Amino acid sequence: MRADAYINCRVTSETKAVLRRMAEREGITESALVKQLLGAVLRTSAVDEVAASPTERRGNREARLTVRLAPEDLRLLKERAEARSLAWGTYAAVALRSHLRNVIPLPKDELTALKRSVAELGAIGRNLNQIARATNMGERVALPGRQEVTAMLKIAEGLRDHIKAVVKANTATWRGNAESAY
Repeated sequence: MRADAYINCRVTSETKAVLRRMAEREGITESALVKQLLGAVLRTSAVDEVAASPTERRGNREARLTVRLAPEDLRLLKERAEARSLAWGTYAAVALRSHLRNVIPLPKDELTALKRSVAELGAIGRNLNQIARATNMGERVALPGRQEVTAMLKIAEGLRDHIKAVVKANTATWRGNAESAY
């Protein structure tokens, strides 16, 4: 029967060292030894085997991908993931999806910042609309002074520049230009 599932677990350094020595003594890989040990335990177990359907096995096989990277590539992957506050496996999955679908993803933190910026701009716009509406209806309105208008303009320009920088940095880092992004 072809092996089509994957088991992963963490053990102590001591357990790993013992397993390595046993595998070397048998002339097999650590993975092969674990597979043999697991098979022996399952054969002697009183637990009834519940067979998985072929579609379940295929689904698990297709949902997981194992990749070997050169040490330098792994270092770069971890650095870029850390810069985006993502787990490196998640970053790799997002980067791969981005490449396959030709989309530039926007991480949750950056999307939240953009939404806050849009909300701020919306609040400023609503305030200006209320002032304009009242003025057009002939109401006596305390109009914002030069300083207030200048402050609103600076806020709007700052948000615009911030949003442009976030979009530029996001695009650059997903294209692999992390050094020039910020």
